[in-house]
Amino acid sequence: MSRAEVEREVEETLGLVPVWLRDLPDSLVESEWTTFKNLQLSDATAIPNKYKELIGLAVSGATRCHYCTYFHSQAARLFGATEEEIIEASLMAKHTMGWSTFLNAMEYDHDEFVREFDQIADHFRSQMG
Repeated sequence: MSRAEVEREVEETLGLVPVWLRDLPDSLVESEWTTFKNLQLSDATAIPNKYKELIGLAVSGATRCHYCTYFHSQAARLFGATEEEIIEASLMAKHTMGWSTFLNAMEYDHDEFVREFDQIADHFRSQMG
């Protein structure tokens, strides 16, 4: 597709062509839009849109990207996420980042960690029946 065709499709889909898409080089605008549309906006993916946006929100919080945090929190709401779900996704990001920082700073043995987790998972499975 030409840049003009991509921008027409973007405008039909989003109601405008955001500056961050307008600024992409001609050589990338089609592929970036296609990926955005097929992953971010499609409801034909393995993960429902609400959950994709909650994942995006958690990652955005961890990376401290104000643009992405706003985008994903608002998109999560558009796709039906409750405030409780948004808070929980944010807390999961905090929780994961905290443990990641601790485990990496202490340089725990990764192979031992994997063995222990697998043992924990086996225990859970046995409890589930």
